[in-house]
Amino acid sequence: MEFDADNFARLGYLGLLGAAVLMWFVTQNRASLGKTLQQALIWIFIFMGVIAVVGLWDDIRSTTAPSGRMTITENSIVVPRAHDGHYYLQLLVNGKSVDFLVDTGASQIVLSQQDATRIGIDVNDLNYFGRALTANGEVRTAPTELDTVLLGPFEDRDLTAWVNEGDMDQSLLGMEYLQRFSTLQISPQSLTLAR
Repeated sequence: MEFDADNFARLGYLGLLGAAVLMWFVTQNRASLGKTLQQALIWIFIFMGVIAVVGLWDDIRSTTAPSGRMTITENSIVVPRAHDGHYYLQLLVNGKSVDFLVDTGASQIVLSQQDATRIGIDVNDLNYFGRALTANGEVRTAPTELDTVLLGPFEDRDLTAWVNEGDMDQSLLGMEYLQRFSTLQISPQSLTLAR
């Protein structure tokens, strides 16, 4: 917006009008100015609190709302849908717990650098010859072998996974692993895996 003489005049007029209203308020309430100021500050804090709650509502809801529990039977696992609309599974990989995002759009098991290091893979010794297209662009990947992968009663051995050289918040569980199940059923509320 370009300021010219008219805009400066309007701004000056609004400033004078605001100063006049403020002076009237102070003179009318000078006996109880401290109490009035205290009440005004209380309302400002209430207003700011409401704005904070509205802005952070999704985070508050996902943190405080009870989430469904994974149901494990002898031949199936039912995973509830998370508040963000995704499905998450916790697997034991090489004896260590790893949280995965179920990603039917991914072909392989893809490990983040942090998860790979945690399960005992030296990420500096890997050969990053693979390429993957992600939302953040192309990244290099390296194959590695997972000795054991355990999900509830289901155990797999000697699976190939790929370590992503780029920044990843979450390891991905792709179709190469998911196709090991005879049933892969996704509903609006849950994911069912069965063998």
